Amino acid sequence: MRERSVVITGAAGGIGAVLARRCAEEGARVALLDRDLAGASARAAELEATGADVLALGCDVTADEDCRSALAAVGERFGGVDVLVNNAGITHLGLFRDTDVEVLRRVMEVNFFGAVNCTKAALPSLLKRRGRIVVLSSVAGFAPLATRTGYSASKHALHGFFESLRAEHLQDGLGVTMVCPYFVNTEIGAHALGPHGEAVGEAQRTGVRGAIEPEQVADAILRGVRRGQDRVLVPSQARLAWWISRLTPSLYERLMARRVRT
Repeated sequence: MRERSVVITGAAGGIGAVLARRCAEEGARVALLDRDLAGASARAAELEATGADVLALGCDVTADEDCRSALAAVGERFGGVDVLVNNAGITHLGLFRDTDVEVLRRVMEVNFFGAVNCTKAALPSLLKRRGRIVVLSSVAGFAPLATRTGYSASKHALHGFFESLRAEHLQDGLGVTMVCPYFVNTEIGAHALGPHGEAVGEAQRTGVRGAIEPEQVADAILRGVRRGQDRVLVPSQARLAWWISRLTPSLYERLMARRVRT
């Protein structure tokens, strides 16, 4: 990663913040984008103290103008983009029958269109530099996730879009790495939206048995980028889910049904 220009959305915390640190440790120039500019600036200050070349930018990925302005600033500072990490995301919790459609629309705006907006702004530079796009998907991007229909839909949409984009530019040297982790111990659960858009609160912090830490995901991402992988499944639970959902999808659906409490 040395001397490469890396842009990470949702970099104020969680996987994004850890990945920014890992990239900086390897000598990359890192742009931290987040709607929470104070948080991104704090992470950037920590990295600058170690001698890293970093840039913090406020960016709401649902706002096309924000994305264009942020990527333009990255180009001015670093000369272009070698790796774009579409990490920003939100989730929700609740049965679809109880959930307002606007909640699903909000999840789709952040998780799917946010990645599309940033990619559109960065694509000319990525093509010129034969760069790579990293997309934070999920096990929910290739299999069902009961009580999070909108979240799962947004992740499935990412696969359809970015795998098609990879095919469009197969001869141009543009790489796309889809990252599908199992449950990760971050704040995303604590900030989940309820059925009517309300914050469900701290009680929903990820507490799933076998949940992994952001560091494990960040390390897997870097390995995937180095190897030019199209897909990263992390950890073993994600790989198991991949095969079960493909070989015996009805079994996977029954396992998911156990999550539902009526």
